Amino acid sequence: MSELSVNHLLGIKYLQKSDIDLIFKTADHFKEIINRPIKKVPSLRDITIANLFFENSTRTRLSFELAEKRLSADTINFSAASSSVKKGETLIDTVNNILSMKVDMVVMRHPNPGAGIFLSKHVNASIVNAGDGAHEHPTQALLDSYSIRERLGDVAGKNVVIVGDILHSRVALSNIFALKLQGANVKVCGPKTLIPKYIESLGVEVETNLIKALEWCDVANMLRVQNERMDISYFPSTREYTQQFGLNKKILNNLNKEIVVMHPGPINRGVEITSDVADSDQAIILDQVQNGVAVRMAVIYLLASKIKQ
Repeated sequence: MSELSVNHLLGIKYLQKSDIDLIFKTADHFKEIINRPIKKVPSLRDITIANLFFENSTRTRLSFELAEKRLSADTINFSAASSSVKKGETLIDTVNNILSMKVDMVVMRHPNPGAGIFLSKHVNASIVNAGDGAHEHPTQALLDSYSIRERLGDVAGKNVVIVGDILHSRVALSNIFALKLQGANVKVCGPKTLIPKYIESLGVEVETNLIKALEWCDVANMLRVQNERMDISYFPSTREYTQQFGLNKKILNNLNKEIVVMHPGPINRGVEITSDVADSDQAIILDQVQNGVAVRMAVIYLLASKIKQ
């Protein structure tokens, strides 16, 4: 069986196209399993995984926990809010204490960009980055691409626009890397203040007019505005943002074609996307959630098979 070219999943930028193909092929297999009456396989009975969340998360944490349970791994769940981190313990000490309990893999979300890379150099365990600051969120990008492939047959050659707060979004960066690696055409759309200056160096075009972006694309990935990462105001008001960059059913119906609508969640209904769009047949938001479990099962399984060797 082929294997991943990496020992950790730290970011999409460290992967090759063959890695993504292998993850998707493996996810196809696990998707069949999780749609059976008995959704569990004994693949990772001898693997222990620690979920370390130094930042709040609901969907990603639950998705990883479910993926691990479906593979029969033993899991430890750690939340920084109720831990010794509050008492001043360092990241290395926290993780080493957990690893001394004989943990094989660490799934970590951390507010600091590069925390996973730092950890991978200092601890003897396989690291999966579940989001590091505004840097990367690789499993989200993988499940997004997997969902596009499922709906449209392939990612290569498709036009994908990422709309919203590009500046603070780890989802946007990981998606750009993943989509470009698979041969998609990518544009970003949002207020100029929320688009990073370096973005065009990634081979991405900027479009500041939402209607033009939607007329160009096959897929629109709508991101929320990340108010929790903002220390200044990047646009006059939420109402003005919604008027310029919010997607509603009227806009969707006026397009000369049918596009696929995505959202990584959590959705601010009525801001970046209205409820009638989020709940429409063109939206694959719930498919993304379901595919997230299969894709994370694939990532964990493939990394664990390298540990076993």
